[in-house]
Amino acid sequence: MRLNYLANAIGLTMMYIGLVILSPIAVALYYHDFSSILPFLTAGIISAGFGFIFRQAVPNSTTLENLNDIKKAEALFIVAVSWIIFGIISAIPYLFYGITPINALFESVSGITTTGATILTNYDYPQAFFFWRSLTHWLGGLGIIVLFIAILPQFAVAGRQMFFAEAPGPTEDKFTPRIRNTASALWKIYAGLTVLQIILLMAFGMNGFDAVCNSFATLAAGGFSPNPESIMGYHSNYITWITLIFMFLAGASFNIQYQALVQKKPSILFKNEEFRVYAGMILVMAILITISLVINCHSTVFQGFTDALYQVISITTSTGSASVDFINWDYTSRLLLFMVMFMGSCASSAGGGLKMVRWMIIYKAMKSELLKILHPNAIINIKVDNKTVPADVARQIVVFAFYYFLIFGVTSIIISVIEQNTTIGLSSSITSLGNIGPGFAKATGPMGSFDGVHFSTKAIMIFNMLVGRLELIPFLVMLQKDFWSLKDN
Repeated sequence: MRLNYLANAIGLTMMYIGLVILSPIAVALYYHDFSSILPFLTAGIISAGFGFIFRQAVPNSTTLENLNDIKKAEALFIVAVSWIIFGIISAIPYLFYGITPINALFESVSGITTTGATILTNYDYPQAFFFWRSLTHWLGGLGIIVLFIAILPQFAVAGRQMFFAEAPGPTEDKFTPRIRNTASALWKIYAGLTVLQIILLMAFGMNGFDAVCNSFATLAAGGFSPNPESIMGYHSNYITWITLIFMFLAGASFNIQYQALVQKKPSILFKNEEFRVYAGMILVMAILITISLVINCHSTVFQGFTDALYQVISITTSTGSASVDFINWDYTSRLLLFMVMFMGSCASSAGGGLKMVRWMIIYKAMKSELLKILHPNAIINIKVDNKTVPADVARQIVVFAFYYFLIFGVTSIIISVIEQNTTIGLSSSITSLGNIGPGFAKATGPMGSFDGVHFSTKAIMIFNMLVGRLELIPFLVMLQKDFWSLKDN
């Protein structure tokens, strides 16, 4: 890897993160909250200042006009380091509000990775604080690198390697000839849906500030809300259903949504195999939980289905928003919802988890292996949307799933030992690795907080959140000795 290329890209990223982090100052000024200017001004200056110094300190980094010939290893390193830096810089404003360093980092990383797990135990903070909290979701939803590829000329061509290093999904899926155009199209869809949700929430009674914050969190598949009771706190089925619909869209492929919009053919969505499985699994799990709620909790069919569908979509898409405190559900309903934590959203969406397309390919790979036992000479191709999945891609997905569950297993055991609580251990591990948000223990549930868990548990969850958002690959590759071959230029 070439140090001047790394310094150029990471320095630029830090400088522009410094500009982005100044945006809550406008909210502080609007609400005459002048004490909230310093936290974001300080963080912005630190980020931009270190970015400038970083580029100046490494020879030949500022003389690079572009990063067109950037290598894959360099792209993986830049993306991983940029996210770690983004998490640290984003934590700085929280320190000014009396939050401890580990809690500030937890809240920050939970925000940028769109996990939505929180350490807040009270919500007595100014609007600028909550705006930044939701904005970190929105920036992390599609990815800061994808944003910079869309707007910065330095990343226009080099963005290909970084785009696929950051974009969530197992395949290199682009839908315009140029990566920069693809990144721009994704952000247009993303921003357009966000604005539409803001308008609808305000039309049905939510105040403008809360509508902006909740929409940022919803389209990012995050979960942070300025209301301590999440969406449940607004006591409106209209708001619940609006949020439910946009959560569903946040977990669906933005690529497919873009194609359906451009071609004006909504049927394109249902022609996509992953979307059909995604929608079908959500419906099946929602119906099963509804039946359990009606029988065991004596809920009405409509309210039971509304609560079940909302929570299934929220967990599947890794949003973590809540329309009800599901900790109070019966055991069967909670068990079914826990299973949903392993489903995942669609590739090329804002959602987290293992991703539906990976489950599809794993299932088809297992089926093909069983068929080969019966028919040893048969040539059986794995296909998705009638396109053959290359053998190396299928193999990588199986390896990815192995490491995913290995990390889940190891971290859940460690957290269980630390907390002396298996429920906290299992749910904290998968909720952080899958970027989901709430746990399944009473203290860490949708109306609870992770403030009370051990320092070590928070550190493990921070690691899981970053690994889960970047989908393991950059971190696993960085463990290889050959990766760390550095040279000046």
